[in-house]
Amino acid sequence: MKRRLRWIIFVLCGSLCVCQAQSTPSNDDQTDAVVRPTGVHKRKHTTTKGSRAHKRAADSSDEDKTPEPALAPAVPTQPSDPNRVPNTRANSVMVVDARTGQILYEKNADQPRPAASTQKLLTALVVADTGYLDRQVAVEPIDTLAEPVKLNIRPGETYQRIDLLRALLVKSPNDVARCLARDNAGSVDAFAEKMNAKAQQLGATHSHFLNPNGLPIPGQYSTARDLAIIARAAYANPTIRSIVCLPQLVFRYASGRTRELENTNKVLKRLPYCNGMKTGYTEAAGHCLIASGSRPGRDVIVVVLGDTKSGVWADAASLLSWGLWL
Repeated sequence: MKRRLRWIIFVLCGSLCVCQAQSTPSNDDQTDAVVRPTGVHKRKHTTTKGSRAHKRAADSSDEDKTPEPALAPAVPTQPSDPNRVPNTRANSVMVVDARTGQILYEKNADQPRPAASTQKLLTALVVADTGYLDRQVAVEPIDTLAEPVKLNIRPGETYQRIDLLRALLVKSPNDVARCLARDNAGSVDAFAEKMNAKAQQLGATHSHFLNPNGLPIPGQYSTARDLAIIARAAYANPTIRSIVCLPQLVFRYASGRTRELENTNKVLKRLPYCNGMKTGYTEAAGHCLIASGSRPGRDVIVVVLGDTKSGVWADAASLLSWGLWL
């Protein structure tokens, strides 16, 4: 009897152990269930890698595009050592106090060089000085004979001077520069004479301008020092100052079509204290930038000429930071 009871108990215990083993996974099974990715997870993981690789490729080939405002500053808000001037790759450099004109730093500042589109600040000064910016300008065929950057305004269309001036300083179209020059002085040559007269009046006496857009032409040149003088005058002009700080601008064509123009100045979107000025590039001039910035009690203008494609932004940004915290 006792043997039979023991046998029954043994059978019952064995059955319970088998049931428990089938219903509860082992530690290895649990590990597989948590750690081993399913096919869906693998595909998701692979897609993420691909997306990141695609983004890196897009970023590396996107140097010509203006960065979004969300980009982090290119340099720290304050320089690590305000007493040391940043190293720069530019051929000519000028850093000045925008209010007093005090020279904070210079490098080959009197070397004659092509200024490219940075000289459009002088174009803007001549146009702004003439006034009547609400008047209409009729585009003529000769205005459109410009390359390579154009807004593609068409003969017969009419625009307010102020709208063309905004487009000129934000996006730098060469057809707009010609249109404003011809409207202002009757011809590009006559306008160039007004540019030179204005430069002389300001004290920029080592420059010679032959067109309003900065496209290469023999005999046209400026210096970092002269451009700093011109930039100070532009910085003091309320109309120009209110335009060069714009990250983007919506331009309305005569047809009613609109186009968003991104500011060509990348430093404007990278540094919170940069408040504008003007870019420039031609093969002869290299990459050029006039950048301005302010903080309480300090306004600084930086001129960088003959720099590299990537170096111009880093050099201008580091010099601007250094000058503001000097």
